[in-house]
Amino acid sequence: MMHILMPTDFSENAWNAIKYAMALFKRTKCTFYLLHVNPIVAYTGVETTILASAEVVEKTTLKKSNEQLQKVLSQIEHLPFNTVHTFVINSIYGYFVDSIGKEITDKNIDLVIMGTKGASGLKKLTLGSNTGDVITKVKCPLLAVPENARYSKPREIVFPTDYHIGYSLNALDTLVDMVTIHKATLRILHVFKKDEELSSAQIKNKDFLHDYFKDLQHSFHTVTGSKLETTVQSFVKNKDIDMIAMVAKNLNFIQRILFRPTVEEISYHTDIPFLVLHE
Repeated sequence: MMHILMPTDFSENAWNAIKYAMALFKRTKCTFYLLHVNPIVAYTGVETTILASAEVVEKTTLKKSNEQLQKVLSQIEHLPFNTVHTFVINSIYGYFVDSIGKEITDKNIDLVIMGTKGASGLKKLTLGSNTGDVITKVKCPLLAVPENARYSKPREIVFPTDYHIGYSLNALDTLVDMVTIHKATLRILHVFKKDEELSSAQIKNKDFLHDYFKDLQHSFHTVTGSKLETTVQSFVKNKDIDMIAMVAKNLNFIQRILFRPTVEEISYHTDIPFLVLHE
């Protein structure tokens, strides 16, 4: 059984990620943990009356959050999902990333699924403090579902790599599971500049991937391009890719493909779900 954590802020974006998750694991036995994190409010005073008021506010807020989570469960009941799916709701006070990390440890979470926002007009909406922080700071596989993503069975999954880093089996397990569950084809993509050749270390890493994925339907692709992100996006479009997967330790590579140049202003600009793998 898979244990999947789905943080929600009750937005349409978060609901879209939940709908995607229900469809993605429709035929898989799962326990879904719906979590809402209420941010900690700083109090400057320490008087008993202030602390008492804070406790009342927290109790009221948690009650309201749990009521909203129950409404989300009611919405889920109207979606097609597996009857062996189990749902657990939890509303807590805490710092977002710390709370996510604790839930992952306490619940033995296999995968986190979160919605993402992209750029809209002149106003830049960033992943920043939520999904972006979890991607960069929490060591658990994460599926980022863009706000405009619509579910399509992942028949084609692309795994961009520069072959410069070796991957542990633990990091690739989630990818193997995703490919196996959906009987997908894995496309291993290397983007290189003209006249560039693989080093001996890169060839060794490529051979490792070939051996590790030998039981999966997979293929290797080499594409020439000066701009990594543009080349990958073009490959995704031309090959009708349904999901992009990448190991998080190559963060710079991830940012160049899917995000803005700086971590502080990570902005998603694709409608394809992105699977972040961790060691």
